[in-house]
Amino acid sequence: MDISGKVTNILPLQSGEGKNGTWKKQEFVIETQAQFPKKVCLSLWGDKIDQAKLADNDMVTVSFDLESREYNGRWYTEAKAWKVAKSSEGTTGGPPPDYITDFIPESAETGDDLPF
Repeated sequence: MDISGKVTNILPLQSGEGKNGTWKKQEFVIETQAQFPKKVCLSLWGDKIDQAKLADNDMVTVSFDLESREYNGRWYTEAKAWKVAKSSEGTTGGPPPDYITDFIPESAETGDDLPF
């Protein structure tokens, strides 16, 4: 799955020791640029943290997988990012895409397809 938005918060780096050795995890929050914006918390693991080089206000597209696990009768879901691509717009933002007009044929916008 993919999601795009602006990085609004980078949470503290977490690390520890597991059965497979040392691990590190970085969570971050993005806000979508839709008509009704949503905030989504995603996580990066291991070397992907250094590769992403995230900063507040970065415009990004994140490819991620959802994963759930059960612990003591409760289920926990995590959105694990496996690819983070920064937008060519940089941190300037810009207006969100106009999704409605993206699907209207050019002739409909100009009125050329009217029968009279």
